Amino acid sequence: MKISLTLGGLLLGGVAIFLGQVDATAGTSKGEGGTASVGADVIVGAIPDVTSYGAVTVGGVVTRAYAFGTTSCNIGTAQLNWNAAPNVNHPFIPMGMFRVKAGRIEQIGMSWGKHGFCALQQNLCGTCTPAGSGCPSLLGVGCSDPYTSSLNGSVGDLGTRAEVNGATGAFPSTFNVGMPSATATIGRRLQVAQNDLSTTLHPGSVYLVEGQYIHPQDALALNDNNNASWRAVTFNQTSWAPTLSGATSQQKTAMEAWRVYNPAVTTSNIDIINDGRMIVGFYVRDNGDGTYRYEYAVQNMNSHRAGQSFSVPVPAGVTVTNIGFHDVNYHSGDPTVGTDWASSVSGGAITWSAQTYAQNVNANALKFATLYNFWFDSNTAPTQANATIGLFRPGAAGEPTSVSTLVKTPGPLPVAPADLNGDFVVDGADLSILLNNWGGTGLGDIDASGSVDAADLAAMLNAWS
Repeated sequence: MKISLTLGGLLLGGVAIFLGQVDATAGTSKGEGGTASVGADVIVGAIPDVTSYGAVTVGGVVTRAYAFGTTSCNIGTAQLNWNAAPNVNHPFIPMGMFRVKAGRIEQIGMSWGKHGFCALQQNLCGTCTPAGSGCPSLLGVGCSDPYTSSLNGSVGDLGTRAEVNGATGAFPSTFNVGMPSATATIGRRLQVAQNDLSTTLHPGSVYLVEGQYIHPQDALALNDNNNASWRAVTFNQTSWAPTLSGATSQQKTAMEAWRVYNPAVTTSNIDIINDGRMIVGFYVRDNGDGTYRYEYAVQNMNSHRAGQSFSVPVPAGVTVTNIGFHDVNYHSGDPTVGTDWASSVSGGAITWSAQTYAQNVNANALKFATLYNFWFDSNTAPTQANATIGLFRPGAAGEPTSVSTLVKTPGPLPVAPADLNGDFVVDGADLSILLNNWGGTGLGDIDASGSVDAADLAAMLNAWS
């Protein structure tokens, strides 16, 4: 049985009643409104409760473990398969924790994924047409199924993300093959460093948790871009006990939550051919000292090909400083190597990159249900240009190796009147142009007098680099 009295949730006569947990209308696809999705369509209808498992200290770092409940809803037109392993027709449920601080969103924690089993037939998200009960089982049209936090934190059902294809929902019938046993207290659960939860160390921060369902039937029906939902959470600064607050924002990712807490943020979806979706968010802040902060976040919702690099164009002569990167810690023996992405400024762009797939199949690529950050300062105001995400896993013949989307990027430096060739340096090349046009008009007429003469030569020498 997957029923329990939970924080904010009651079972009354076989019906799940959750208080303050739903703010989106069920029966919609991808958050766009309208009629029910064609085929099976599973979403996170509510994040109803939370369990705290305590902490472990390793190398002076205190790491805490949590699990959050996720109530699924089938808002589609077909019943959803929900069979226990080794049957692969069941959902995989990863969880992530995020912090919004000083305008930036960062992922500060992640779990392995819950392998689901069996489905009840409740009506959190509307009228339920039951599909029966027991295992193997189905989630009926319009029906909901509660997974409490204690179930989602049950170590035996938590599987490594490394075995899961986020785009197709495929995973092996026997999961965690070759993975180490879970360590006591925190193993495989949603782990976060205690210091990351401190409002003393991170004043003004807002915290939220995101749950997501990944299911092969849902993906096959092309209904997998609305499977994530988020909810705000606060932490007692003594016991570190979490308390959920506000409503569950159905069919909304953590990236979309960023816009709630920072209205200056713009987001765009990138749907990769024969793969999944990535979401890019960005905003620019005037630092008030002649420089601008450029903030970017990329969330891989369900792309199996994953991200290997992120690149933003930088015009010639523009200076970038304070380059930064933030990812999230993989743990519990997951094979992903957590080396930070390296940054470089060359070839007219600033680029962050991990190892390539050819170099290391377990490199720190931006994998599904994960968000990475990129930022820098520039000495020029923003313009618009394409940012590019290089893809990690190879695609089929003819499929792209990278994808792009329009973002705000540093604009060009203003060209000085004496910089006749536009290379942002006033030097001998410019002098040669001026002398070659001596006595003429146009190029070299720095003071716009109508003639290239001694006054223009003086102006150039005064601007000499």
